[in-house]
Amino acid sequence: MRDSQNLSITTTESLTAREETTWSFPGAVVGFISWLLAAGIPFLIYGPNTLFFFLYTWPFFLALMPVAVVVGIALYSLLNGKIFYTSVATALTVIAMFSILFMWLMG
Repeated sequence: MRDSQNLSITTTESLTAREETTWSFPGAVVGFISWLLAAGIPFLIYGPNTLFFFLYTWPFFLALMPVAVVVGIALYSLLNGKIFYTSVATALTVIAMFSILFMWLMG
């Protein structure tokens, strides 16, 4: 016969790890809003003639939308859910990406 005691778990919590909160939705919303903001800035600078420029280059700027959403999700995750810092960092990053693409396409 073994000379040991039986171990029993008396707590109500299970042994599985706690589920972490999802960081995707608020970061995705911040990324999309930042993309919309960045898309509006050329209209403020160059006026309504920007529409003709976007008429031929829209696929390039549309391709930045999922990148902006992923940047928002990543920054929200890296900044531990601080929405203000995430909004500022995402907006600056997406505006920088947008302006680099805009300047590159303008030549």
